[in-house]
Amino acid sequence: MASKKDETASFVLRFTQKVFQNDQGDQQVQWRGNIRHVQGGDEKRFSEFEEVVKFIQAKLADLTIIAMEDKSPEEQKGILAKSFDLWKRMAVAGPKMVMETLKDPKAGVEHIQEQVSQAVQEQVGQVEDLISNRIDTDAWKPATKADLKTLMQSIAQLSQEVAALNGKLDKISNKTK
Repeated sequence: MASKKDETASFVLRFTQKVFQNDQGDQQVQWRGNIRHVQGGDEKRFSEFEEVVKFIQAKLADLTIIAMEDKSPEEQKGILAKSFDLWKRMAVAGPKMVMETLKDPKAGVEHIQEQVSQAVQEQVGQVEDLISNRIDTDAWKPATKADLKTLMQSIAQLSQEVAALNGKLDKISNKTK
């Protein structure tokens, strides 16, 4: 079994705003950042928020894999199903958090840090519960086609919302040029 330290995933997320003039003398804004996995010390610089999500996903996937090493295939499926719940919530909340951050950067960053921390702690708690309690395989049921369809619809909706946000950002960028 993994040590208690390995069962915890904390992240420090920093944003830096760069305001500059382009070659035409127009004001431009660029957000960059750094995310650090507290327990492992790994860091990644980013300029796109999806890089943050991928970094967190990778660290949590590692944590989940460690938690499942000695589990049966049925138990592993249950653990993975719980793990995917976190990312379903992120798909819904992520675009909204990014827009709030653009409107009020300080409050948005604080909100993102709060949301990610809460979600990660909930997920870690669920994994700990699954590890400490044997899964009742009679009560467990695999994802249904309806569950998968709902997940695919959520992903498609998120993609549409991200595309719409990109379009709006492009319009804003073009207006400031």
